[in-house]
Amino acid sequence: MRIDNILLDELTQKAKDSSRLRFHYDLRDSEDDNSMRMLNALEPGTVIPVHRHRETSEDVVVLRGRVEEIFFDNEGNEIGHCLLEAGSACIAVHVPINQYHTCKSLESGSVIIEFKNGRYDPNGTEEFLIQY
Repeated sequence: MRIDNILLDELTQKAKDSSRLRFHYDLRDSEDDNSMRMLNALEPGTVIPVHRHRETSEDVVVLRGRVEEIFFDNEGNEIGHCLLEAGSACIAVHVPINQYHTCKSLESGSVIIEFKNGRYDPNGTEEFLIQY
């Protein structure tokens, strides 16, 4: 499978057509694969709830466009951020285990790839803050 502009364009169009303004594409080989590897097309205005992963860290790489990874303390106060821009000096960030965070799209057509141990499970390993 190629991850190229044709695929990224398709995912971007699906994100634009979605009421959530985002669309993910699972890269795992099967449901038995206990990792999380996914492409995520993010349009400006999408809201990814502030969350943390209790059992694993996460890596976020911007493939196209520009996003901001924002970090929060346990009370929901912003404590830092990292601008990720394709082709720039900073294209990726490592989010430590138990670090509350979110990702904000700053440019139409932005696509990230996310990696973490363990599949996505909002009822198991994810913990959400009530409000961003």
